Amino acid sequence: MPTQEILDEMTLEMEEVCEKFKNEIAKVRTGRATPGLLDSVRVDAYGAKTPINQVGTITVPESRLLQIQAWDTSLLGAIEKAILKSDLGLTPMNDGKVIRINIPALTEERRRELVRQIKKTAEEFRVRIRNVRRDANEALKKKKNAKEISEDDMFRAQEETQKATDRFIKEIDRMLAEKEKEVMEV
Repeated sequence: MPTQEILDEMTLEMEEVCEKFKNEIAKVRTGRATPGLLDSVRVDAYGAKTPINQVGTITVPESRLLQIQAWDTSLLGAIEKAILKSDLGLTPMNDGKVIRINIPALTEERRRELVRQIKKTAEEFRVRIRNVRRDANEALKKKKNAKEISEDDMFRAQEETQKATDRFIKEIDRMLAEKEKEVMEV
């Protein structure tokens, strides 16, 4: 059945959009320390920009503390520099063996700002989901116009695309609500 291929591809694309949203909001800083905070930081290591988690181990010994144990201690300075250069607003402390980063508590105003930012991001990803639905529906219409599927099959498949769209938008809303709760938690 040719419509199943379209539906499968659409579902796969929607899953990817949800996964990207999950990764995007994981980068948003809450009041608590998570290794994901440093995912966007790249270190000048051995002549290449390398993700920080590929030059050392990032641990969370306390709820407001990140600790980076570099596999090569000669990179500690480069790691420290990369964190300072990043727009995370974090101040690393290098003791020659490990780098510690205290995560400051967020102000109420900053929390609200982060929630607004997350909601805006969520809407962008909802739009991406709806765009995938639109593309799938257009592909179904082309199949119907080319007489490859009947009108009834097209309408049944469009109902499936709508159900999938609703399901994935609900998933984005669920992740948004979780993150919002996490950000507003003092």
